[in-house]
Amino acid sequence: MKVREVMTANVDYAAPNSTVVELASMMKKNDIGSIPICEGQKVIGIVTDRDIVLRAVAEGKTIENRSAKEVMNSKVVTVTPDQDVHEAADLMATYQIRRLPVVEKDKLIGIVALGDLAIEKIHINEAGDALSDISQGAHH
Repeated sequence: MKVREVMTANVDYAAPNSTVVELASMMKKNDIGSIPICEGQKVIGIVTDRDIVLRAVAEGKTIENRSAKEVMNSKVVTVTPDQDVHEAADLMATYQIRRLPVVEKDKLIGIVALGDLAIEKIHINEAGDALSDISQGAHH
């Protein structure tokens, strides 16, 4: 099964100059934990709720003027829509992440979440192992 069969096509993303407060509001509104940061439709980074806490709030700086570019992780792991879902699960486990932006011809076209893999019963043990690894990694 290919990533395009399980990905969410309508994906929220933000510009590098978006504020941390705007990102947090988007996360709350859509009940998501990460937002790809794009210039045009090209993914240049990703911001997670954890990035906001560690790179903005914990530093004690006022967050009103902090931009996505200041807190984003620019080493983004992405997949293509034609990659196999098992490869996506392996990447999630390897990099300890739950969501992968789906990129085609340098454009963001969707996002695939760990839950998408589990819901589709795709090698459920693989998705379960990835989740287990991710959960354990959070406690170290």
